[in-house]
Amino acid sequence: MASFGHAFRGVGAALRTEVHLWFHAVATAAVLGLGLYCGLARWEWAAVALSVGAVWCAELLNTAIEAVVNLVSPEYHPLAGRAKDVAAGAVLVMALAALVVGLLVFGPYFF
Repeated sequence: MASFGHAFRGVGAALRTEVHLWFHAVATAAVLGLGLYCGLARWEWAAVALSVGAVWCAELLNTAIEAVVNLVSPEYHPLAGRAKDVAAGAVLVMALAALVVGLLVFGPYFF
């Protein structure tokens, strides 16, 4: 039970400090609403849920990596910058993949 508490505290801390997570929260709510409106099939919900979860996971990992890098390298260092850039790139790649899934799932309902 304590592990769940730590995990929820971590998500809460990230939500309080990371503006990007608020964007993801709004996007998640919009996608869920759109899914209800469209009456998605079970496999479509699965694809959407996995995509949303993967983007959140990537963003949370990015946040954790940034915190650790800031802790161990408070001054600028090229390797610290590279670590942060690569972590941010992972979020971008996952968000683009989620966008493709969204287009594949929701596209037929609107086009």
